[in-house]
Amino acid sequence: MPIAFGRPVVTIRLWGGRVSCHLDLRATSVSAAVLTLCLLVVAVSLMSGAYPASMTEVATALLGRGEEMVMMIVREWRLPRVLLALLFGGALGMSGAIFQSLTRNPLGSPDVIGFAAGSHTGALVVILLLSGGYYETALGALVGGIVTALAVYLLAFRRGVDGFRLIVVGIGVAAMLGAFNAWMIRKADLQVAMSAAVWAAGSLDGLGFEQVMSTVVMLCLAVPPALRLSRPMRQLEMGDDVAMASGVAAGRVRLCLLILGVALTAIVTAAAGPIAFIALAAPQIARRLTRSAGLGLITSALTGALLLVVADWAAQHAFAVHLPVGVMTVSIGGLYFLWLIIREGCK
Repeated sequence: MPIAFGRPVVTIRLWGGRVSCHLDLRATSVSAAVLTLCLLVVAVSLMSGAYPASMTEVATALLGRGEEMVMMIVREWRLPRVLLALLFGGALGMSGAIFQSLTRNPLGSPDVIGFAAGSHTGALVVILLLSGGYYETALGALVGGIVTALAVYLLAFRRGVDGFRLIVVGIGVAAMLGAFNAWMIRKADLQVAMSAAVWAAGSLDGLGFEQVMSTVVMLCLAVPPALRLSRPMRQLEMGDDVAMASGVAAGRVRLCLLILGVALTAIVTAAAGPIAFIALAAPQIARRLTRSAGLGLITSALTGALLLVVADWAAQHAFAVHLPVGVMTVSIGGLYFLWLIIREGCK
């Protein structure tokens, strides 16, 4: 007898039924629509700039033909930037979905609960004190995020971890880390401090294919395990007792998801600096678009990619001055954050 899921679902069976999966048709159609919008914004971004290019010129340049000037602008300057916007936005969207699922609270993103601030601190220590390069900064961001996550987790632990208590403790830890970060920049050498301050604004300027390739490699290490744990993650949303009754090792799964969520945030922080509010907004927007009771990692990642690539285009072209993308996401995300607080407070 077919099972009624309450939503249109297609079951796919492979290898004689040994492997099967259920596809939510609405979530799949929303993901396809968001992916299409991402591609459209990418095309507009590749055409936009001080040296505008037509769609034909862009397509020709991507195929390795056309004028050398157009090829250099499109392939070497604009393409790496939009690819990184997509990758970073996807990583932040997935990280936000993981933490909001673990805390069972729409405010439980790495921006709010201090994990992004921990990655920021770890990266700043490497930049200011050790003069490290990209990979050293990435390692520092990962270590800083994991240490902060464990500290917040332990401080919030009282016969288990309550999502609201975790958020409150995380906000306090983030505030202290923000003050420490400001003190480190103030005490550093002027030239190094200026570079660190520009990086701390969150920007995709100056990034190229080297960062694209390293980001792809790191995401290939972090994303598959996160997707593999998406089903246990959804079971944890129903409570530890229910999850353990269905065979989920709640503590181990939560720890693995915590590390993966921090790693996804650290990947972005190491390359572009702290980019706020994408992780907060993307999962909730995706959930409303799919009208789902839970948070989907793929739809959240695609929504985060769309938000960041749009924000980066606006930061470059919507105003008379060129802004860091982090300034744009903070401006937009602050309004969303206030709306979300008001909406949750009225329930």
